[in-house]
Amino acid sequence: MQHRRRGIAVVINQVQFRGMKQREGSDRDRDKICAALEKLHFQVQVFQDLSREKLFSGLQLVADVDHTQHDCLVVVVMTHGSEDVLYASDSTYKVDRLWEMFLGNACPTLLGKPKLFFIQACRGEKFDEGVLLKVDSIVTDTVDARGAKEGPQSLLYVIPTMADLLVMYSTYKGHYSWRNPSNGSWFIQSLSTELAENGDQKELMQLLTTVSRRVAYDYRSYVPDNARMDAMKQMPCIVSMLTKALYFTPKQPAP
Repeated sequence: MQHRRRGIAVVINQVQFRGMKQREGSDRDRDKICAALEKLHFQVQVFQDLSREKLFSGLQLVADVDHTQHDCLVVVVMTHGSEDVLYASDSTYKVDRLWEMFLGNACPTLLGKPKLFFIQACRGEKFDEGVLLKVDSIVTDTVDARGAKEGPQSLLYVIPTMADLLVMYSTYKGHYSWRNPSNGSWFIQSLSTELAENGDQKELMQLLTTVSRRVAYDYRSYVPDNARMDAMKQMPCIVSMLTKALYFTPKQPAP
């Protein structure tokens, strides 16, 4: 993370849809996550209410950028979804299409660099009722995962196509993802808060574990007129193929 620039962060905010209910509260999520990413010196681009064609045309333009002097790539998606499917304003697309154009030889200037995707969307219609847990005390262990520095080397490696990709879903497969019409979604609000407060201090997986804990412990649905949806919980899910510990080390804004 010592390149000239932090990199591009794409924030995809889908509020309006053809034939589907609008996602109230998502603009609040957009504003908060943009502020957190800008604080970490990302160059933020917002894709607002795009059709599928315009969405992937925009992502292809990002993939075509020369990322040589960038540390990494971040893509945040906030939309409706179901199992393995996300919604643009006019139609659906498979979730893995989001990162296909940034992997392997499809985007050579991002090879060996972290590609981080955060997805706020339902992944089904199941609800998590939660279970009671008695907690006598809370102990937080902090682990420093940084290794010793090595001298300059000129070595070539063959790495897997999927290397250095991380996807964090707001909920686990088959389940509903909660969003407050006034305050935004549980996941994006928690992610934004943690990035803003500790983004340049903690290692990424430690940050995201804290995000998971915030969502799991601090939120519970309140829909008293609907017993099926009331008092439900949510558990984010992380799929990591990162090959190194990741720190957003402090950086001066690029000129």
